[in-house]
Amino acid sequence: MEINLTGHDCRYAVEQAMLSFLPELFAGEGKLESRFSEEGSAEALLTAGGRTTIGCAEASAPLPEEPLLREREKQKLVKLSVYRAATAFSGVQPPWGSLTGVRPGKLAARRLRENGRNRADAIRWLESEYDVTPKRAELCADAALAGLRVTEQLAEKDIILYVGIPFCPTRCAYCSFVSHSVEKSLKLVEPYVEALQREIRGAAALCRDAGLRVRAVYWGGGTPTTLSAEQLRSTIGCLSEAFDFSANLEYTVEAGRPDTITKEKLLALRDGGVTRISINPQTMQDRVLQAIGRRHTVQQIYDGYALARDTMDTQINMDLIAGLPEDSRADFRRSLEAVLALDPENVTVHTLTKKRGADLNSMELEGLDGDTVGGMLDDSFLLLPQAGHRPYYLYRQKFSAGGYENVGWAKPDTDCFYNVAMMEELCTVLSLGAGGATKRMLPGGKILRCFNKKYPYEYIAAVDASLEEKRALFFGEK
Repeated sequence: MEINLTGHDCRYAVEQAMLSFLPELFAGEGKLESRFSEEGSAEALLTAGGRTTIGCAEASAPLPEEPLLREREKQKLVKLSVYRAATAFSGVQPPWGSLTGVRPGKLAARRLRENGRNRADAIRWLESEYDVTPKRAELCADAALAGLRVTEQLAEKDIILYVGIPFCPTRCAYCSFVSHSVEKSLKLVEPYVEALQREIRGAAALCRDAGLRVRAVYWGGGTPTTLSAEQLRSTIGCLSEAFDFSANLEYTVEAGRPDTITKEKLLALRDGGVTRISINPQTMQDRVLQAIGRRHTVQQIYDGYALARDTMDTQINMDLIAGLPEDSRADFRRSLEAVLALDPENVTVHTLTKKRGADLNSMELEGLDGDTVGGMLDDSFLLLPQAGHRPYYLYRQKFSAGGYENVGWAKPDTDCFYNVAMMEELCTVLSLGAGGATKRMLPGGKILRCFNKKYPYEYIAAVDASLEEKRALFFGEK
């Protein structure tokens, strides 16, 4: 698509808007004229296939004088005008209106802070300013309120700690994370654990020197319980010995694949102080499990869940994905009902997203259409509150089916502190392990980042260098 800008240089904002609202047209023939006036108005003319549509947006007040705020308002108006031209062309209103970002809750939280946490006002504002549909506006406001509750518990030097284990029994078709099937990389597991423990000890020393306080721990991946019981026990012990967890509020380990769960591993988690685990079916239909390459059965999900309840006094999260190949709206509802019958404290409902690194892209499998996915999510909005769950965090991804979102639901007083703090960028994240992204939050909203190597063999070779990067990050810019 040919894109011409007049009066502004917000090309990235324009491209992201078109990519979000009309991806097929963006990749094909057509022309977009985007204009901005410093008086506070934007106009977009979209031409394709012999048709032209126009979108306009005007500021409701004079543009701010402060450069950063002025630029933010300019980008908002430009994107809104492109959104209106695109929706006029397609005749379809996206569920999230003109919002294209990953974290809509941050926007809602800012409004809530400004208006005394008036939920109804925040909902009306999202609907009127950004054309967000009522259901999504309510969802966003609830997640933002959860974020404000977590903010109240954080001090300036509080951090959350992430530990990455990039191994799984097999690779799922929809997955784009840096995860290695242990069928192919078993020989890397033990040296990886040794390298991770070296990084743990170095990062803990860094925390002590910087006066940082850990408030939540989260093991993700991959599937952390791919490690043996001995490796889990050793690494949990290394963490507990190295870090001061006296102020820690929560300790999560993903046991996402039920075919990795054993009593010995659960005992290692229990004895190590883990307070929350994830057992993630993604679906409760054997046919769908096989289609996406999970190589376990629904019965193994039930067995793993029962074993966890018998072995640990812990909160349990369970994930489902709306839009998987071979699924249907009726079967997704049955999966959700089956999960709710188990009575987990948390349920996370994801929307299938086409990711560049996922095997699904090269397989003869297609996810479901946006309308069907929307119906699945409608069912989740009905059934989860009936079971006592409420939304507490959400995020969006590019190329998700129907432009929908991922939502964490929780029973009262069981919100995952880490999920909220991480997704809303409320505090510094110290990430250990392959692919870890460490984010240092500075006053004023600036974020400094450094990244561990993605692949296990690269990570193992670069642990010492990664620790030096972290030390530079935390003792550099103030």
